[in-house]
Amino acid sequence: MGENFIRTTYVYGDDFWVFYNGQTKQVQDKIDWVIGLVRTLRMVPEKFFKHLEGTTGLYEMRVKVGSDIFRIFCFFDKGQLVILLNGFQKKSDKTPRQEIERAERLKKQYHEEQKKK
Repeated sequence: MGENFIRTTYVYGDDFWVFYNGQTKQVQDKIDWVIGLVRTLRMVPEKFFKHLEGTTGLYEMRVKVGSDIFRIFCFFDKGQLVILLNGFQKKSDKTPRQEIERAERLKKQYHEEQKKK
C-alpha cells in the first residue's frame, strides 16, 4: 500500500544529517514519524509543525521523546516542497537565537544557490 504524499521533503546541506545521526534510534524514529506527518497530513497539528514567529517563513518540526524536546527548522519552497535545514535539542522554553540565525543563514544560502541554477 503506497502512501499519498501531499508534501515532499528535501534536506539542504549537512546540518540536518549531523544533528539526526547524533541522535538515538528512538529519537530518529520519532523524527522520521513527524516528517511522515508533514508529508502526508493536509493539516499538520501545531503540536508537530508550527510557523516560527518573528521569522520570514521558517517553520519548526516539533519532536518530543520522553522529556526531551527537539526542533528541526524548515521552510517551504515551490509550493509543497519542505526544505529541512538544521535541528537541535531544546533545553529551555525559548528557542536559542543562534539556532534561528543559523536556519535563516541556511535558508538564504539555499535561495542563492537556486537562483544560480
